[in-house]
Amino acid sequence: MIKRASSRLVLVLAAGLALAGCEQQELASTRHLQPIPSQTMALMEEKGMRKQDPILVRIYKEESKLEVWKKASNGRYAMLKDYDICRWSGTLGPKQREGDKQAPEGFYAVAPGQMNPKSSYYLSFNIGYPNAFDKSYGRSGNHLMVHGDCLSAGCYAMTDEQMAEVYALAREAFSGGQRSFQVQAMPFRMTAENMARRRNDPNFAFWKNLKEGSDHFEVTKLEPKVDVCSRRYVFNADAGGSRFDASSTCPNYSVPVQIASAVGAKQKQDERRFAELVGGGYTLASAYVPQNGRVRRSLDQPIVQVAAAERAPATSTSAASPVRIAGAVPVPAPRPVALAANARSTEEARSSRFAWLRGSRDEARAEAPAPQVVMTEQPAAAVAAPAPITPVPQVVEASASGNRPFYKRIPGLGWLGGDRSETGAPAQVSPAITGAVPAPSPRPRTAYAGN
Repeated sequence: MIKRASSRLVLVLAAGLALAGCEQQELASTRHLQPIPSQTMALMEEKGMRKQDPILVRIYKEESKLEVWKKASNGRYAMLKDYDICRWSGTLGPKQREGDKQAPEGFYAVAPGQMNPKSSYYLSFNIGYPNAFDKSYGRSGNHLMVHGDCLSAGCYAMTDEQMAEVYALAREAFSGGQRSFQVQAMPFRMTAENMARRRNDPNFAFWKNLKEGSDHFEVTKLEPKVDVCSRRYVFNADAGGSRFDASSTCPNYSVPVQIASAVGAKQKQDERRFAELVGGGYTLASAYVPQNGRVRRSLDQPIVQVAAAERAPATSTSAASPVRIAGAVPVPAPRPVALAANARSTEEARSSRFAWLRGSRDEARAEAPAPQVVMTEQPAAAVAAPAPITPVPQVVEASASGNRPFYKRIPGLGWLGGDRSETGAPAQVSPAITGAVPAPSPRPRTAYAGN
């Protein structure tokens, strides 16, 4: 009787645990169904917009802003709301290749199939890199996203709350019939002043091409039709049935007279202003400091360079003192990594400590000053011979997605993973390496943006 009751109790507990698991999974799967916040709904009503009206997204790297524009009752787009980008990695300029941790620039389209409700980074959508323009230059990369979790390794990262709202706006636009929405990713606001500040940048010609598309949107407040030919963007072009090919010469095409006239007038005005600024010796912008090494403590504050006092302290107070040893060779100083100010979990804190090994985190790196070595006449025998260094096995193997993960065994720490690829399989250690330990499988992540 006791045994039968115990069995019955076990079944009840098992059923309860199973039900709890379903609830957890259900909770995890409803992020993408969160409603648009009431304040944003009120703002839409005030601006003559409905939640199912089409949207358009504009991104500005230098200003760290993401804008959501929405089509109003007059049929033209108006800005609904802007959001501070939590982080983006790299510097100003287009993404060139997989693994460069550079956020893309250009004109992209996001369809419903590019929305990811099960992202490991809360919610996300793939912006569609590489597009036809990128491919014409042989550029590579995949899984370039706008996502939550406030971490970036080649993407535009938002807070989870922001991402939930942007995701909901896109979801409702799709439900209203929009087939795709345009993402305009710019290095900065395309003004004559900003172009003059960056006039000596190697990407200037590319940015002039992006400005053309930005001007088309500015004067019409309509989503510009985007094509690529002769390895450049063309906007609102009608080739009369001829095909645009990214790598081939542009066919004869025309732009609607009203649009061409308005865009031409704006460009002439900007060109006159540009010439005035350059002729007056307008100050050139300094080299842009990549956001690797920048932190945003709060979205109420701008992104700023990490102050020296906030960096990790040197490992030795005597590191900068002269070392008077004949024949001594300076040893590279250790490179401790400052813990991210917004680290929210043990796992994140742990990964921050060794971010420089993986190259996949935007944390500030602190470097202790290297010792100053002064050569003297004293005999080198006074220095004890260094202990032999045991080679550390290292294996590199490309994954199916081409993401090249690596695994490195650090004494006392075990294996540290390389590229945080979503699909990369762990590299296998050759049995020829005596005593090698196989690398553990990385935690699977869904559609990670980080190359």
